Amino acid sequence: MRAITITADHRLEPAGIPEPVAAPGEVLVDVVAAGVNRADLAQAAGKYPPPPGASELPGLEVCGHRRDTGEPVVALLAGGGYAEVVAVAEEQLLPVPHGLDLVDAAGVIEVCATVVSNLVMEGGLGEGQTVLIHGGTGGIGTTAIQLARELGARVLTSVGSEEGVAQVRELGADLAWNRRTVELREAVLEAGGADLILDIVGGSMLADNVAMLRQHGRLVIIGTLGGADGELPVGMLMGKRARVIGTTLRSRPTAEKAEILERTRELVWPLLTSGSLHIPVHARLPLERAAEAHAILREGGHLGKVVLEVTATGGG
Repeated sequence: MRAITITADHRLEPAGIPEPVAAPGEVLVDVVAAGVNRADLAQAAGKYPPPPGASELPGLEVCGHRRDTGEPVVALLAGGGYAEVVAVAEEQLLPVPHGLDLVDAAGVIEVCATVVSNLVMEGGLGEGQTVLIHGGTGGIGTTAIQLARELGARVLTSVGSEEGVAQVRELGADLAWNRRTVELREAVLEAGGADLILDIVGGSMLADNVAMLRQHGRLVIIGTLGGADGELPVGMLMGKRARVIGTTLRSRPTAEKAEILERTRELVWPLLTSGSLHIPVHARLPLERAAEAHAILREGGHLGKVVLEVTATGGG
């Protein structure tokens, strides 16, 4: 099968490799398209190896057809998505939301599961609360803004450009700031602070994030774009009776992923089907141009997801 491998010097390289073999409890999926995530960039750079037993190929989400039934599905993976065929635990499959194009659907399951697990299951976001979402124009950010809005929350977000401010306001953000031109900490505090912060930056924002929390606030860290180490103001954290939560999705056992996916299907799939929530797709590129897809994410400034087209769909 066609696939994208990672070379010893951290390049993405098209290759022909054997198809995976389904283990007990797994099914094979013939891939139509694969979503591209920042975790893939970290893996290619040698900084985020796959969990033990997972495929060494990059790619955490695909859309395709179950080989046993032909059903169109999306799959949450621990690795292996940049390929024509994947083997995946049956519990990590969901049906494609009704009416969604199969290529676009490749960028749905990872961001939706990430947002549900962190905003809802870890962060406990509820109606009337205020959430601050860092990186509002990315795949996670665009999804989180819309889901938080649907949950009845007040949504604050940071972006990297004036164009991004306008884009996230259209998605439903109540307030948005260009982090390059505004002192974000002061702006958020002036807006009243946040009950919940969804953070992809990590270490460099740790102290500011704690400062921006309200009493009993929750900081959920899901990325380390700004470094993995930072200074934690423990006294301030204690005084606010706040919590710092660090999570990942990729390395969780199948049973936990299945629980997250069931909640995701319950909360998000109806919104995707009705069009109340839409995940923008910035670019669709052939599988062989995976390096170009990574460059788009590395440079930033894109809106939503980048997906790799693996095979012809024959329609949505």
